[in-house]
Amino acid sequence: MNQYEALYQQKKMTAEQALELIQDGDYLFSAQAAAEPQAILSKLQHLKKTGVKGTTLNTCLPIQYYDAMKDPEMAGIMDHSGWFFNAALRDAQKKKLVSAVPQSSTSVLRKTLQRIKHDGRRPVVMATVSPMDEHGYLSLSISAIYERDLIDQGALVLLEVNPNFPRTFGDTQVHISEVDAIVESDRPIPAAKLAPYTEVDRKIGIYVASLVEDGSTIQLGIGNIPNAVANELKSKKHLGIHTEMFTETMVDLIECGAVDNSQKGFMNGYSVCSFTMGSQRLYDFVNNNPSVLFKSATFSNDPYTIAKNNKFVSINASLEIDLTGQCASETVGNLQWSGTGGQSETVQGAQMSPGGKSIIAMHSTYSTTDENGKEVLHSKIVPFLARGAAVTTSRNDTDYVVTEYGIAWLRGLNIRQRVEALISIAHPDFRDWLREEAEKHLIW
Repeated sequence: MNQYEALYQQKKMTAEQALELIQDGDYLFSAQAAAEPQAILSKLQHLKKTGVKGTTLNTCLPIQYYDAMKDPEMAGIMDHSGWFFNAALRDAQKKKLVSAVPQSSTSVLRKTLQRIKHDGRRPVVMATVSPMDEHGYLSLSISAIYERDLIDQGALVLLEVNPNFPRTFGDTQVHISEVDAIVESDRPIPAAKLAPYTEVDRKIGIYVASLVEDGSTIQLGIGNIPNAVANELKSKKHLGIHTEMFTETMVDLIECGAVDNSQKGFMNGYSVCSFTMGSQRLYDFVNNNPSVLFKSATFSNDPYTIAKNNKFVSINASLEIDLTGQCASETVGNLQWSGTGGQSETVQGAQMSPGGKSIIAMHSTYSTTDENGKEVLHSKIVPFLARGAAVTTSRNDTDYVVTEYGIAWLRGLNIRQRVEALISIAHPDFRDWLREEAEKHLIW
């Protein structure tokens, strides 16, 4: 047994023992999404036995809805702040057991740490890593969005070591000497299949792809529309990847030759991302793959970093957009639905990039069911955002907007011109109503 293995064994313990290192007032950061340490988080209610008080759990797109997150008895023991909501956190929000943190991915950690320091609290990072190598290094695997930054800031480090997680490169290396507790597990890595897309998604994908020139650097997310866009990009040449999330559709683009990262102008030869989540095929692709670099979001999502890439194209979604170009992408009225993530920053960075473009891609409508079970269609392009809606992308920053009815380029347009451009890509059933509302409320 070498010195690193001996150190590893000294730090190995149960999840309960690791949680007993938590002190009053500690601020606990859980790794993002599929990188969350489920073996540790599933035991969070153990804090009720340790007698600790006044801690905070900070999550970002959690995969599981852990018992501690829905336990009213955790009040006073552990508060819960969410950086990016999903169905579980939307449910917890209704029960007043979680509150959203307004955020952008490059600044939220810095601002949160400033607050923690001001309040005299200690940061704690909890993450899943792949096994240690012969040099004593573990890998943060599928998320480096803020985990390495926290370690660099002196956080208490509690890690779940799991052999099912891939070893990745970039801001993912953690030496055993930096770790305070090791908890081993062998659970399957969370996996997700590609979402099938519709004919409407395909039409949007065709419009978006028409805006992407050969040699562009792209940022895509996950979901039906990004999947449709990626399929339409397969005929492009010399694309590059600089994104927050590395997706399986990007593997497709690399393997078909559309992406070669040769003309990015910044970090040529590398696909740059901050985290990934998807199928086993995706995890196998990034495993021991030095051409995919996982970088902290404080770097990868910084608009000034993004702007160094040639022809950067950001492709994001929105829940609704008003006739002046304001995008509400994370709330339904006053209720938190998701989070800002990297949208506002990639939007700005794209337009700072030489030849760059920012695209908001969305269906023109959504539907609900009335009390009689009848489907009711609603326009996503509206005269005014819903009451209480948070503006994710300012009208000052909105560039291209794409629906299945076409492309509206808002850059440099006045309000009157924006109204006409957005009405032209709204669902035909709502165009007269939108024009009447614009006249009525002097949206000119």
